[in-house]
Parts: sequence; C-alpha cells; structure tokens
Amino acid sequence: MADNKTEELNRRAKAVIPGGVNSPVRSWKAVGGVPRFIARARGAHLVDAEGKVYLDYVGSWGALILGHADPHVVAAVQEAAARGITFGAPTEGEIQLAEMVRQRIASIEKLRLVSSGTEAGMSVLRLAKAYTKRQRIVKFDGCYHGHADALLARAGSGVATFSIPDTAGVSEAVTGETMVLSYNDVDETAATFKDHGAQIAAVIVEPVCGNMGVIPPAQGFLQTLRNLTRDHGSLLIFDEVITGFRVARGGAQEFYGVVPDLTCLGKILGGGMPLGAFGGRAEIMDLLAPDGPVYQAGTLSGNPVAVAAGIATLEALDDNGVYTALDQRAGSLQRSLEGILESYEIPATVNRVGSMATLFFGPGRVANAAGARRSDGKRFARFFHGMMDRGIYFPPSPYESAFLSLAHSDADVEKTILAVGDWARGEGRG
Repeated sequence: MADNKTEELNRRAKAVIPGGVNSPVRSWKAVGGVPRFIARARGAHLVDAEGKVYLDYVGSWGALILGHADPHVVAAVQEAAARGITFGAPTEGEIQLAEMVRQRIASIEKLRLVSSGTEAGMSVLRLAKAYTKRQRIVKFDGCYHGHADALLARAGSGVATFSIPDTAGVSEAVTGETMVLSYNDVDETAATFKDHGAQIAAVIVEPVCGNMGVIPPAQGFLQTLRNLTRDHGSLLIFDEVITGFRVARGGAQEFYGVVPDLTCLGKILGGGMPLGAFGGRAEIMDLLAPDGPVYQAGTLSGNPVAVAAGIATLEALDDNGVYTALDQRAGSLQRSLEGILESYEIPATVNRVGSMATLFFGPGRVANAAGARRSDGKRFARFFHGMMDRGIYFPPSPYESAFLSLAHSDADVEKTILAVGDWARGEGRG
C-alpha cells in the first residue's frame, strides 16, 4: 500500500506525463501497485520520497556497476560540468573515452558516440545495410535493441512486460525487412541463412539476453552466428548495451570468445549519464559522415559531462579483481536463492551470467523468449512486493535482469538471502 506522499506524486505525474512515467517498465504495470519515487541514493541503497530505504538490485537497469553516487564518478561529473555542460564541438574527453573503449574491446577499431542505446541500435543497422548493400536484418524473439521502428518486432523489455508482440504506430513496411528467429535455435538460424543468406545485411543479437530476463547463449550459438554471417557476407552485430563492461572488461565478446563486426554500447559506458556508442571495423565505420555517405548526427553526442562519467567508471573497472568479486558475490546469491526455493518446493530457476541474473518462477529451464513467457508472472508480482516490504528493490518485471554492483557487500547479499527465506516461508508458497 503506497503512502500519501507516493500517491500524491503518482497523481501529479499522471496529470502531466503519459502513464506517470518516462519509460514504461517504471510504471509497475507488470507487478501492480504504485511505483516508488526516488529522492536520493548512495552505494547499493535507494531512499524514496517517504524516506524508506531499499537495497537496490535495479542499479538504473545495469548502468551503475559502481553503485549510486560513486565518489570518483561524482567528482568527475562536477569538474566537467563546471567547465561547461555542452559545447556542440569536439573535446579531448571524447577522444580519451574512445581510446579507452578500443583498448578494452578488441573488435572496435573506431566508434561513434551517441546519447542512448536506442540511437546506437538504429544507427548501426543503417551502417550495416549501407556496407553490405542489403536490406534484411535478423533479430531474435525477445531481444531488445532500443525502440527504433525496425527493431520493435517481437522485442523484449517493456514490450514483453506488456505482452505486446509489436507496437502501434509501426507499419508492416518498416518491420517487413526484419526477420525474427528464436534465440538459441541453431537449426532455425542455419535454415534461414540457407534460404535468405544473400539478402541478409546483418544479424543483431544480445550475446546475453537481458530484456526477456537473463538468458545465456547456448553452447556454440554465438559461434554459429559468427560462422553463418561470415560465410554469407553478412555482418554480426553484438548489442552489448547491457553486457558491455558488465560481464567482463571486454564485454560478452571477451567472455565468450566470439568477435562481432560491430558492437552497440551504453549503460555502463556512461557511468549513469545518457551515453551510447557503436563501433567496429574501421572499414565499416569509415562509411559514416563526414568521411562517408551514411549520415548520422546528434546535438548532444559525446556530451562532455557524460563522457567524464564514462571515463571515471571505466578507470574504476581496471582493477583485476573487479569481475571475479562480482561473479563470486552473485554466484553466492544465486546458489542461496535456488536452495531456499527448492527447500520450500517453490518451482523456480535462476539464470545468471556474471553479475546479472533473473529469477523465473515455474518449472524447467528458460532458454528463449517462449520459455520466459511461460514463467509465473503472478507469483513474481507477489515476490516483488514481498521483497519491497522487506526493504529489497528488485526489477518490477519478470522479464528484466537484476544487477549487482561493486557497492553490494557480503552483508547486503546475506540480508537479501534472509529476506527471500522469510518470504518463502510465508506468502511464497501460496
């Protein structure tokens, strides 16, 4: 039950903002109830407008791998803002961030900074079509690559949350060039290339799905995509908006040892500020204006304040122990949750890669969008509210990833385990 301040903010928001939110999943429509309005945050904790404190596993949807208000990032942002918010002209910071990305992700020889993951996804497809002189794109059911029209064909994220297979306002002519396959289905993908390979400009894929819940790639799936695209003259695009700098220093492509032609980045890249990028082989990237015929532009692209936050974040991730620590802490949480749920005979599975994970309620493993959609959304909603009552803030949708940050301590993980156990003993079995 929301308190008076929350109800009042919700009323005011709905009067001036569609649905009261500026991104649909924030509305809590999948779980019911009134969303909490956040007043401030630090480390692994949020404080809402009522003054209630929550241990946060959303982390601005994965952007805050260092936690909220990291002092190093905050200082960098303050210093950059004092020099100027935006210039609409090149800065040295843009070069430094691009050099840092290139040092970390071997497949990226050149990159273009943009303001969001959606912008990166939209632009990278335009570039791929120009390079290959083909028009068809392959994506996978449940994978979300931003809300550009051509990519909203059976997408994940908020679209999956609301069970909308496509979206109003997008014509069949736009999505008609997008072929949607089942994630992790090697045979279907191979058959599609056999029939249409000469027409396919690119395959775009989340190497680890994070927008229909966390779903890892099956053994050999990503390598099959690499082989098929190479054999048919198509490009392989990894959407690493979530996984970039999250699952490894060099992203999922380092983690799995599969090298794409082009990569989309966001979230962690901007350290919590609006920032995205796309990059890859120089011969492809050089088709972009002003050197080439593919137009792409943005007034705030490479914003100096966002760039400063990104540089500070990537610097903090250079510690060799960072990803081992995240994986160990997340693994401990995963094993404990699975043990608790099994002991109370609550059918569920935890899908995890590194520090990103999703709890799916229901029997059996979840390996694609169809499996995710069979999960028990009603039980998840009860779990979500049960955790909120106990001071734990999980994503308000069964189709999103929970994220650990470096700000989460062993004590935070233990608190979460105790809260899940308390919920499971009580309302969890209902």
